[in-house]
Amino acid sequence: MSSVDIARESILAQSVALAAIAGGLGQEFDDAIRLIFSCNGRVIVIGMGKSGIVGQKIAATLASTGTPSFYIHPADAIHGDLGMITPQDVLLLISNSGGTEEVVKLLPSIKYFGNKIISLVGRDKSPIGDAADVNLVLPVEREVCPHNLAPTTSALVAMAVGDALAVTLMKAKNFKPADFAHFHPGGMLGKSLHSKVRDVMRSNDLPLCQPDDSISTAVMAMTSSRLGLVVVQDNHQVVGIFTDGDLRRAMVAEGQVLSEPVKKYMSANPVCVMADDLIKDAEILMREHKVRALVVVSGRGGEHERICGILDLFGDGL
Repeated sequence: MSSVDIARESILAQSVALAAIAGGLGQEFDDAIRLIFSCNGRVIVIGMGKSGIVGQKIAATLASTGTPSFYIHPADAIHGDLGMITPQDVLLLISNSGGTEEVVKLLPSIKYFGNKIISLVGRDKSPIGDAADVNLVLPVEREVCPHNLAPTTSALVAMAVGDALAVTLMKAKNFKPADFAHFHPGGMLGKSLHSKVRDVMRSNDLPLCQPDDSISTAVMAMTSSRLGLVVVQDNHQVVGIFTDGDLRRAMVAEGQVLSEPVKKYMSANPVCVMADDLIKDAEILMREHKVRALVVVSGRGGEHERICGILDLFGDGL
């Protein structure tokens, strides 16, 4: 069997396991959602080994989608980090066996504090599951590991159910893209959802020409800007756009066109955005019109429609 065959077999086996888990979800999942939704504290996730790694991801996903959450390592918890937990918090305990020693040792203290417990375990009867207020059992027939040893399929289904909890809570809380942006001010996500066009547009050394300028002049402006386009303006108002694609089409149709006026081949009424538009809305326009750059104008219509920048999908780091 080739490496690709082994990989396909592995992925297909895991997809079957995920489908089985999805089909088996029931009242316990609803109960878990209600418990977290009504929680006045945080969701504290605890797990050991691979379950701990899965738990870190689940906690991060919950926290970034409107459900305050963080992960505590059970070894740290048993040596003082239990002090990070308040009585209002819900505990999410992850253990495929349901009997992970480091997690089981925490149960008396958690019960003493009065915290509600949700468990993600792999079998019906277990110390952790029996102690939980809501026990989500995620049975896996076997690990995809050829020796049925390494936590593979069991880790995958636990992570998938964690994502399902987060997504369901997002819908229950009516969590919107604007809310998401507040938790992701950095990187591409934050820039797209939270920033305005003026924050990233190019406003200096813009490639401009007049309608009666020759295509040769337009090409020089286009080349110097490295944007693959030149904006055609008349009396400071945007009247068209001439792109490298327009140039190629003109040359195919008529051959020697460099001395012709650019207005003959430009695209009139180019797609424009305003400087105060959100970048996410500009990206939607780009996809709808299948363009990679947008002319940024200071206003809409008449003398207000003056160019103040160019938004380049690739060059501006979107």
